[in-house]
Amino acid sequence: MPGGRPKKEIDYKVVKELANIQCTQEEIASVLNISVRTLQRDEEFCRIYKNGMDNGKMSLRRMQWGAAKQGNTTMLVWLGKQYLGQTDKQDVTNEIKANDFTESMKDFVGKLWQPLMVLCGRWYYDFSRCYLVRKTQRFN
Repeated sequence: MPGGRPKKEIDYKVVKELANIQCTQEEIASVLNISVRTLQRDEEFCRIYKNGMDNGKMSLRRMQWGAAKQGNTTMLVWLGKQYLGQTDKQDVTNEIKANDFTESMKDFVGKLWQPLMVLCGRWYYDFSRCYLVRKTQRFN
């Protein structure tokens, strides 16, 4: 008389249906009330699972191509990005005139360092040279 638990029966038809809709092995194990490890040790499960996953992907791809052929522009754009390497073109131009930039920086730094000048009284921003200067104090 063999020992151990009785072998769990795997419903391969259910496995194929679930794999066709891209269920994970964990989800299939939960539906069948079998551990994932038990499923992974079964060669027939592995074969049917891979076959089902592949068939599900092919079916999904077939539907996407069908939608694109019917004129679904969103699907056409998505397929173009996936299979043709197409991307959205984004024109970014950063045209800043030197004088505008200098004036903007003077305003920014002036606002930034104004509280420091008031609090410390030892620093000031020299706009003619565009940098922060420390006041020197002489004691007599």
